Amino acid sequence: MKNSLQSFTLGIQHVLAMYAGAILVPLIVGGALGLNSEQLTYLVAIDIFMCGIATILQIMNNRFFGIGLPVVLGCTFTAVGPMIAIGGQYGVSAIYGAIIASGLIVIIISQFFGQLVRFFPPVVTGSVVTIIGITLIPVAINNMGGGQGASDFGSIPNISLAFGTLLFIILVYKFANGFIRAISILLGLVAGTFTAMAMGKVNATPVAEAEFFHMVQPFYFGLPTFEWSAILTMTLVAMVSLVESTGVYFALSDITKKEVSKTDLSKGYRAEGIAVLLGGIFNAFPYTTFSQNVGLIQMSGVRSRKIILITGLMLMTLGLVPKIAALTTIIPTPVLGGAMIAMFGMVIAQGIKMLSPVIGESQDNAMVIACSIGIGLGVTVVPELFTALPSGVQILTSNGIVAGSVTAIALNIVFNMLPQRKAKISLTARNTANTTESIPSNQ
Repeated sequence: MKNSLQSFTLGIQHVLAMYAGAILVPLIVGGALGLNSEQLTYLVAIDIFMCGIATILQIMNNRFFGIGLPVVLGCTFTAVGPMIAIGGQYGVSAIYGAIIASGLIVIIISQFFGQLVRFFPPVVTGSVVTIIGITLIPVAINNMGGGQGASDFGSIPNISLAFGTLLFIILVYKFANGFIRAISILLGLVAGTFTAMAMGKVNATPVAEAEFFHMVQPFYFGLPTFEWSAILTMTLVAMVSLVESTGVYFALSDITKKEVSKTDLSKGYRAEGIAVLLGGIFNAFPYTTFSQNVGLIQMSGVRSRKIILITGLMLMTLGLVPKIAALTTIIPTPVLGGAMIAMFGMVIAQGIKMLSPVIGESQDNAMVIACSIGIGLGVTVVPELFTALPSGVQILTSNGIVAGSVTAIALNIVFNMLPQRKAKISLTARNTANTTESIPSNQ
């Protein structure tokens, strides 16, 4: 009985550690797409349910899929900007068509993605993550004001709620330790919502109207449609997620003292692809490993897959109860905006962290970073720049994240992978060495 209670408690800890990140994605995307309260409740519920499914798929270890490590999966933040952009341009159906297609692509390439990783070194993935974080900040700022088009946009109550929530998160993050610090975003959302409730800015109607139980259903938002630019965008997001997941796999391998082979990596990638595919079918999101749960495993010292299985089952159970999902939909927009500043800022910080070791290695890397981030941000700010180009070319230029990512991949190949470039560097080094040898010594 005692062991069961301990396992249940440890499972709850993992749920709480990832819950804020998991619910923010559907709330942000759903809000940007203009979903009503019923649709938003479903989106949150199905996302939590699919987080559980994705987690269980990954902790399995059979011949076909599963890394077999205590890893928790959730919806990736790198997909937020692309999904909003795709939904705005092509509609919700194109979002899920792109997710389904990218999931299939990941499953197909899972066997040899280890060889493709060389096209996604830190200079590329760091640039992509930084671009995504930067392009998300305007969404957060709009929400801090009350939401784009809100009648009270920028009002004192909205600004107070937003900055109050952000300040609360900062203070918890500064002065708390361990698990409390890990859930600072979740605590900020709760505190901000209660404050807004006292100000009369919370409408609890969606909770009252939500059902206690529902069954998940495929294609809730309609049959998917497939657009090449959308598919390319989500495939790039999936590639970046796989690279990030690889780092999590090796981190957990070190923590658990379990060696990870190339076969294990392929099964891990395949499980992630299946999770993304199912996310598209059930109108949820692309899924990837959650690093905050790795920190919790390191902190607690409990490395059992059984605990993560309990976490997955808890998430599935929560996803079947719309009442609980509806509680998250009543979070006021300014409160979300305050939390989003911290979350999206951390995405940028993660990108900078990935770039820091490589930017000083060579001026070539600095040029890759400069041009890719510049193009990505520029296209986001001025999307009409390439409207005169043929539609086929606009697949690569209509979205800042795609444009920046393609730029990073291409320039990395030019500067760091082409044989003639390497030969030129070697020749220059050899000539320098010969010149040095020919200079008479003063000693």
